[in-house]
Order: sequence, then structure tokens, then C-alpha cells
Amino acid sequence: MFRLFSNYINTFKGLSREVWWLALITLVNRTGAMVIPFLSLYLTEDKAFTVPQVGWVMSCFGLGSFFGAWLGGKLSDKIGYYKVILGSLFATGIAFVLTQYVSTFVGMCIAFFLLITVADAARPAFFVALSAYSKPKNKTRSLTLIRLAINLGFSAGPALGGLIIASIGYYGLFWVDGFTCIVAGLIMIQTLNPKKAKISDEEKVVKNPIAPQKDMIYILFLVAFALFGFIFVQYFSAMPLYYRQIFELSEKSIGLLLAMNGLLIVILEMPLIAFLEKTALSNLQHVVVGLILTAISFIVLPLSPWVGILIIGMLFMTVGEMIGLPMGNAFALQRSKKGRQGAYMGLFTMSFSVAHVFGHNVGMQLINNFGFNNTWLIMTGIGVVATILVLYAMRKLKYEKTTETVSLTKL
Repeated sequence: MFRLFSNYINTFKGLSREVWWLALITLVNRTGAMVIPFLSLYLTEDKAFTVPQVGWVMSCFGLGSFFGAWLGGKLSDKIGYYKVILGSLFATGIAFVLTQYVSTFVGMCIAFFLLITVADAARPAFFVALSAYSKPKNKTRSLTLIRLAINLGFSAGPALGGLIIASIGYYGLFWVDGFTCIVAGLIMIQTLNPKKAKISDEEKVVKNPIAPQKDMIYILFLVAFALFGFIFVQYFSAMPLYYRQIFELSEKSIGLLLAMNGLLIVILEMPLIAFLEKTALSNLQHVVVGLILTAISFIVLPLSPWVGILIIGMLFMTVGEMIGLPMGNAFALQRSKKGRQGAYMGLFTMSFSVAHVFGHNVGMQLINNFGFNNTWLIMTGIGVVATILVLYAMRKLKYEKTTETVSLTKL
């Protein structure tokens, strides 16, 4: 047991001090994100909104995420990641506090669009900061540490949120969310000030950067990753309905099944990534493995009426997530060296925002029109399409490297 624990701790060695501070800031910020898991309940029970109105608010939420990712990428290249993250944290804190005073439907749509726009503007900036504070060889593990902080935060946040609602009401969520954002900003001022923080990345950015939208390999990857996100988000919107309506699981059982995902990530993802980094497979090859496992998680569900099949499906999805998402992040960071990092990472975060904008709603519509089992088959097919796109991107990447080698040889 001690040896296992020691090996687990060793997977975190070598990461820079700044990356650990960035992870703490992420943990504080994500733990405070309590409004989001209770948003639908807040709008229906506290504000008396109808279900269709809640759907429109959620669409504005997704559009804000999309626009915020684009804006954050642009600003990161213009004014730097530090100012973008700091500004986002403080603006989000204020926005959370003010949003609780909005009561009309139109006002709520506008408020959540603006709130998530300023909140998600920090996402591409976080990636750029992570790249700056990480040595090239540690980037994937650094990304995994941030994902660990996010999962811990999202695990603790809803639990704390439930206690706050029970004790002082929904308005308490907005005050706590706002406060934690500001606290995260203050921690950043003290620990990651550019005058004090050490920049670890020694890689050189090319002199003539290309725009990410002109990088065909990157665009192929982004389309595939958006499709990956499209099927991935089904586990947090459509899948709970499947658990409830087909297998008649209680809310407690559904919660435990979803919690298994976060628990496995916290325990296994860092050692798994440390192991995978030692293999001969590239980042994109790992993304292919992650996509295949996630697609399998859907195809197994119609095979048996046994309730244990739900655990098997969740295990396939979780391992697919642990492999595919960090390695996809790592490829995006690596590829961003060809151009302006902020713009590259802005498009990367936008690709996942697209999955949130369309994935939840389309999944619900497919279930309504074709049933659960046919929907899972469609999701499997989407996973196959995404896999083919990544394989094609790998082929073009191999050709690109061959061309560059020939050019260098001629020189």
C-alpha cells in the first residue's frame, strides 16, 4: 500500500511551483462554481421559469461560453494571459453577485450570457499560462493536475452548494461564487505576478506565426474534438434520464454513478498519464484510443438489460476521458507553437463550447424522436466519424513532418 501511494506521489514530481499555484487557483474557483449545477432548479423553483425558458437561458449560457473563449484567446495575445485571467476572475466575482438581482426572463438570458462570457474568457488564458509555467516535457502532466483540481472542485462545489441552499437559500450561492472568484484573483496576485513568477517554457515560438484557422491539421483536430465533446456531454444531460426512465435508478444511485467518474479521475488519471507519456504513441494516437473507448461506452448499453452494464459503460467513458481529453489538450498546446497561442487555445476552448451549445439539446431531441438505444447508436457513429477525422489529421501531420525534414535537408 505504501509503495502504491509513493508511486502515486511520484507522478506529481517535477511540476513547477507556478503550476501548483495555478492548480490551487483553479480549485478555489471551481469549488465556488455552485450556481451552475443548481441553475435549472434555481430558475424553475426560485424564479418560477418554465422549462422552455430554462432551455433558452442554458442556450445563452452556451453562447456566452463560445464567445468568451474567442474573446479570451484574442485578449491573451494582445494584453497577456495574466491580465486576462485576473480580469476575468474579478469581473466574474462581481457578475455573480449582481446576477442574483435579475428577475425577468430576458434579463436572465442577458445576465448569464455576460456572466459566462467573462468567466470563460479565462479558459484559453489558463492554457497559455500553463504552457508558460511548464517545462515542455511536463506539459501533459501539468494539464492533468489542472484537470484534477477541476474535478475536485466540481465534486466539492455541489455538496457545499446543497448545504448553502438548505441553510440560507439560493441567493447564498451567488455571494459565495462571487467571493471565491475574487479570492482566487487575490491568490493569483500574490503568487503568479509576472514580476515574481518563473517562466519555465524554453520553447521558441516561430517568427512568422500562422493563424489557427489556416492550419488545416489543427482545424481537423478541432472538428474531431468538438464531436468528442458532443458525445461526452451526453453523460451529464441525456444519460441521467436513461438511468432514471429505463433502469428506474434513484437520484442517490444516479449521483453515485456520476460521482464514480470524478473519483476515478482523481485517483487514476495522473498515474495513467505518467505511464502513457512513456509509451511510443503520439498525443493524437492517444486521442484515437480515448475516442474509441468513449464510443464503446455507448454501444455496450443496448446489449443487456442488466443494471451492471451502466457501470461498464461509465468505466469505458471515464478511461476514454482520462486518455483522450488530456492528450487532446496537450496536442493543442503543442500545435499552438506554430502561431499565436491565445488564438489557438481560444479556438480549442470554443470547440468544446460548441459541444455544450448543441450537444445537450440535440441529445434530448434524438431521445424524444428515436428513443434511447437508437440515440446511443448515433452517438457511437459520431465517435467513429471523429476517430476518422483524427486519423486523417495524423496522416497530414506525418506528411507535414516529412516535408519539413526534406526542406531542412536541402538547406
